[in-house]
Amino acid sequence: MLSFADVLLIKVKYINNKFMKSLSVKKETIAALVASMLLLSSCISNQQTQSESGLFEGFGDVGNPKLEGSFSYNPSTDVYTLTGGGTNMWFTNDEFFMAWKQVSGDFSISAKIAFEGEGVNAHRKIGVIIRESLTGDSKYADIAVHGDGLTSLQYRDTTGGMTKEVVAEGADFDHITLERISNKIIMKVSKGEFSETPAGEIELDLPETCHVGIFVCSHDPDVLEKANFSDVQIQQLATEKPKVVSILEILDVTTGERTVVKEFPYLIEAPNWTPDGKWLVYNSGGKIYKISPCNPEESLLINTGFATSCNNDHVISADGKYLVVSHHAEDGHSKIYTLPFEGGTPQLVTPIGPSYLHGITPDNKYVTYCAERNGNYDVYAIPFEGGEEIRLTTAEGLDDGPEYSPDGKYIWFNSVRTGLMQIWRMKADGSEQTQMTFDETRNSWFPHISPDDKLVIFIAYHKGDVEPGDHPANKNVELRIMPAGGGEPETLVKLFGGQGTINVNSWAPDSKRLAFVSYRLN
Repeated sequence: MLSFADVLLIKVKYINNKFMKSLSVKKETIAALVASMLLLSSCISNQQTQSESGLFEGFGDVGNPKLEGSFSYNPSTDVYTLTGGGTNMWFTNDEFFMAWKQVSGDFSISAKIAFEGEGVNAHRKIGVIIRESLTGDSKYADIAVHGDGLTSLQYRDTTGGMTKEVVAEGADFDHITLERISNKIIMKVSKGEFSETPAGEIELDLPETCHVGIFVCSHDPDVLEKANFSDVQIQQLATEKPKVVSILEILDVTTGERTVVKEFPYLIEAPNWTPDGKWLVYNSGGKIYKISPCNPEESLLINTGFATSCNNDHVISADGKYLVVSHHAEDGHSKIYTLPFEGGTPQLVTPIGPSYLHGITPDNKYVTYCAERNGNYDVYAIPFEGGEEIRLTTAEGLDDGPEYSPDGKYIWFNSVRTGLMQIWRMKADGSEQTQMTFDETRNSWFPHISPDDKLVIFIAYHKGDVEPGDHPANKNVELRIMPAGGGEPETLVKLFGGQGTINVNSWAPDSKRLAFVSYRLN
């Protein structure tokens, strides 16, 4: 059967052939008529497509499940029906079927949900979801209602990381709402009607624009499950985001005096101090900058070539010749690159991601980093030019923040292996792993050793304020100091900060001062 556009085109051609000579119609007129009618046809076609998919822009399988899912929408009843398979939505990768729409800013997605049939696996899932991307290992948050009635706010806070959850009290909820307000994700669940009462909340850093939608997962690669979604609404939330002010400061550890270098009306993170003492280096908006602590009027961009998605894991070599960065590559994973400090083309060190840089040996022969491999985060080392990576820790849970001592003999790091996050030390080959802090009231992160190898400073979150394995921004935290040989830490500074404050070594060459960033929300 001919399409509407084909019929229009035939009519135009007929008019053109019959009347062109007698009416002396210009070719431009005919072309304009054709273009206008084709545009009308396109608009009608787009409207038909929209009516077939309702609110959503697309749908399909995520994570390559064995069985292909399907989508249908009934405009007369306003009901979406999803059929999907998939092994699971858990651990480090997901397999499921999803209908989605890209949404920016603060928003909510609500739906009345129901499985069709008794199902095969009690852990089959349906719900609403927010994802950074449509890859199987993407960061995400969802409300997952299981076949046995269990309902939870599931989330993955790092690409390729382990899934976590907050379980709702009660079961068999059929009205669910997921809200994103700044970096807060809020779960609301109820029976029979939508609720305005939060049933769980997390903090999760997601991009401004996300994939938002509905999903089904069979929890069995050989089974397809079907579910219906009605009263689906995606709404923008009229919320005013607090504006962050970053305050770059210097702390004199001998006197406790704090000096403000400069305030920035936007986010900056993780200052390094160059070995010659002339520059403070920080990241902002994916790029790396340097600023003089003595004349801080202007920040200078360091040319990092294609590496323009740098995070707050960047280090300067002890001789000042190299800048090593963690840059989010095209596959979305953080990978480590080296380049000259004055700028240049980055050279890949870790082809596997995610890899988060934290230290360089004094002789520039190795870098050490935290990496997720097979679902576990451990400390690794790799030759400076790249090569075979060496796994140094094997404990269950998160080991992070590894940094070499100035003599290169030890690696300091933080580990959650004993329950709370504590500071640890080991030899550079991974042997003699020794716990250095035993604080039962705090979670301690990112140990940084002074250039004279006498002191260690780290950041601490209050127990109960965050999960032991989390180090979020915008929290009341402490900078604490201890002897490098071991001993009782003491608090130097209390501030509002966290992520971005001292993620990397920021000691001055004189071992008496260090740089850090505190924050203020307006």
